Amino acid sequence: MEIGIFGATGPAGRGLAARLAAVGHDVVVGSRDPERAKGIVEELRKRWGDRVATLRAAHNEEAAACEIVVIAVAWEAAADTAAAHAEALAGKTVVSMANGLEKIRNEFRAVMPDEGSVALAVQAAAPAAHVTAAFHHVPAAVFADLDSEMEDDITVVGDDDGARATVIELVSSIPGVRAFDGGSLNNSVGLEAFAAVLLTANLRHHGRGSVALRGIEP
Repeated sequence: MEIGIFGATGPAGRGLAARLAAVGHDVVVGSRDPERAKGIVEELRKRWGDRVATLRAAHNEEAAACEIVVIAVAWEAAADTAAAHAEALAGKTVVSMANGLEKIRNEFRAVMPDEGSVALAVQAAAPAAHVTAAFHHVPAAVFADLDSEMEDDITVVGDDDGARATVIELVSSIPGVRAFDGGSLNNSVGLEAFAAVLLTANLRHHGRGSVALRGIEP
C-alpha cells in the first residue's frame, strides 16, 4: 500500500513510518516543512539502511494524495490538520492514532474533545473522509525498534466498512501483530480513553506494555 503520514517527524509517526516501510509499503513521510521530513528519512535510512528503502520525504500535501493517510500529529493539532487537507482527504481512508492526554504528577489522564474523541473530531473536520482509528496502545518505541518483532493486538474502528477492512489489512501486514474489528468510530472514545490507563500503568511499573486480547482470533 501507499501510505502518507502527517506528523511523521514526531516519535509515533516516525516509528510507524519505519515499521510500515520495513514490511514493504511505500511510505511518504509528510511534514509542513519538507526539509525536516527529509532529515527524518535520512536519519532512518542511516540507522536501518535498505530495510526502509521505500521511505520518501514530502510536504503534507503530497502525503494527503496517498491511498491511506495516517494522522500522527500531536492530538491537539489532529483536527486542524485534517481540516487543512479536507478536500484532498475526501473519499480517502484516514487513520487517526492520537490520544488526548495530559500528565499530572505520576499519571496520565484522558482529555476528550467536544466531539467525544480525537478521531471523531478528525471526522468532523474532514466529513468526506473515511476516518478510522487505530494504533492507540502501541508505544512509539515499539514501532521504531525494527530489530524486535512486535507482539501486539490492535483494534481498528471506523464507520466505513471498506476503510475499516483496509486498515485491518494494513495492520495485519506487520509481523507479530493481530488486527481486530472494533466496530464504529464511536468506539474510538474507549480506545483513546484507555490509553491513559495503559500509559499510567507503564509509567508506574517502568515498562512499555501493550494490549492483548485473549479468547478471540482475528
